[in-house]
Parts: sequence; structure tokens; C-alpha cells
Amino acid sequence: MATIRPRQRRDGSIAYLAEVRIKRDGRLVHRESRTFDKRRLATDWATRRESKLGKSDSVPKRKQLTPRGPLHKILLKYRKEVSDIRPMGRSKSSHIKFLEKTNLANIAVTDIKSSDLIEHVRARRRSGAGASTVNNDLVWLRIILRYARAAWNVPIDLSVIDDAYEVLRTEKLVAKSKARSRRPSHSELSALSEYFREKEKRRSSIPMRDIMWFAIHSARRQSEITSLLIVDNDRKTQTGIVRNLKHPSDRELFRRFKYSDEAWEIVCRQDHDEDRVFPFEPRTVGAAFTRACRVLEIDDLHFHDLRHEATSRLFEAGYSIVEVQQFTLHDSWGTLSRYTHLRPESVAIRTGKK
Repeated sequence: MATIRPRQRRDGSIAYLAEVRIKRDGRLVHRESRTFDKRRLATDWATRRESKLGKSDSVPKRKQLTPRGPLHKILLKYRKEVSDIRPMGRSKSSHIKFLEKTNLANIAVTDIKSSDLIEHVRARRRSGAGASTVNNDLVWLRIILRYARAAWNVPIDLSVIDDAYEVLRTEKLVAKSKARSRRPSHSELSALSEYFREKEKRRSSIPMRDIMWFAIHSARRQSEITSLLIVDNDRKTQTGIVRNLKHPSDRELFRRFKYSDEAWEIVCRQDHDEDRVFPFEPRTVGAAFTRACRVLEIDDLHFHDLRHEATSRLFEAGYSIVEVQQFTLHDSWGTLSRYTHLRPESVAIRTGKK
């Protein structure tokens, strides 16, 4: 079956991609494509190629491919192969490992149909998974199957994912994740601070009160806070270094950032017998914060929301976009803008009067 798709070139002109796919016994055995300046030329070429390749002896032998086993083998191979080249993020690796254990993963990769994907999503939603979570299932499957088709010549028809996604989106079973805008209230922060203070009085534990306020004054992520090294801090410039900064394209990014006065004060009063400023496991910190919110009946507040709060406070203090980036290390204004939800009472009235 041939398809013609218009595509916009970098110079703004329109080109037409003609793609021919040949199936035998329900399996894709050949695929080829060409780009043309006019739709008529693309249609004519696709018609000629489809007619010629329709004959059994016309399909190039080198293009006659065979299935490569169940989906879970493709997922495992991808995870190992990509990790050998560069470390894979923990969340990505965990998501792929989860997919390897699903019923969908037992189906031969070239036999997967749109109906299989739809049933996978429905089963996930019935088990309690959210629309954005199962949407990520389809995102990763598309990425991995496209890789398998290009790198290993596995004859996969990616249109089955497109067809399934259209149905699932219409039924509102999948959706892109929404940017959070949750900021803790003053009363919530006071309650959390008092809760952690009482905890620290009763027994020696993680200094969660300091960690919480450090997050608010530094805009550091949970994993960044627990990996900050004392040796990286520069007293003269009041700066530190985030090692392996979370970045969409660079996994080994070291960046220096500015400490606010409040964050620097918290750093200076920590016990410096260890190499790290806060020598604790990030998951332990997150669990302690979640437990406190549950005890205090604070609804829908995550530790990462403290970074949101920190960023918003920097804007409320009057820092420019470029200055805020020196604290938060956000890579772009587009990303940074997600965290800038200012409170109306913090906005100063400006007039044209002199």
C-alpha cells in the first residue's frame, strides 16, 4: 500500500514523500520511499513501484526480512545496546523493564496489531495507571520499534501505533502529562517545618527541615541535593557544582550554580565530616517528605514542587530570566516558564508617573 505525505522543507517549500509497503501473508516484506517536488510525480512513482513489486519475484531478496521474536526480546536488546553506548536514565530504563514483563511483550514484534496496543492500554488503565503514564508506554514503544526497524532491519509497521493512538486519544485513555503548577502555601510550609523540627528533637534523623528549606532557597532537585560535594563549593563566589545535571541530550553535564544567601547559610551549618553536603539517599529524603505530607493531610504536594516554589520566589524577588537561570540551571526560557507561577500579592504596581 502506498502513502503520499506532504512535508515542509527547511526553506519553507513543500515536498511529497511517497512510501511503498509490500505485505505477504499479513507480514511486511518490503518498504521503500522517495521524495518529490510535486504530488503528481510522487503518485506516479508509487503506482509504478507498487505494480512492479506486486509480482512475487520482484521484491528484492535483500529486503525479504523475517520476524525477530517476541517484543520483550526487542526491548531487552534495545536497553542493553543503547546503554553500552551511553548510560540510560533510571526512569527510562525502569519503564522499559516494566514493558518487558507485560502481556504485550509476549507477542511477536511483527505480529503486533493496533488492537493489541489498545487492549494493553485498557488493561493498564483498569489496573489504575493514569492517562499520561500509559501514553508514555506508546511513546517508548514507538522510539524502540523505530530503532529496531532502522538499526536491525526488523520489518515493523509503525502505522499500527498511529492508528491505536488515534483511537485511544479519542476515547481519552491516553493524554500528555500536564505541567504542574502546585505551590505550597505558607501554612503548609509552617506545618512541615514544625513537623520536622519535632522529629529531630525526638531522635537523630535526616535534617529534613534544613533539606526542605534548602530546596526552596536553592532550586535544586532531590537527587542533586544529596549529591552536592563540599569540595565543589566556592566560598568566594558562593557557588557550587551540579554533577550529572539532568539534561535532555547530555548525560555527563557539570554546571556551576549560584547559592542564594539563605541556601548558603544552610550549607555552612551542616556537619562537614562527610564528602557530601547532605550525605543521604534521595529516595529516603523523598519518602520522609511524602510521609510528612500524609500525616499532616497535605494533599498533592511533591518534593519536586519545592523547586517550583524556589523558581517562583526568585522571579518574585525581582531577578531577571538570565539571573534566575544561574540559580536553577534551567536550559531554556521555555522550560523555565513552566515554573513561574507568581502570586498576585507579590506583583508591584508600576505607573508611568515620574
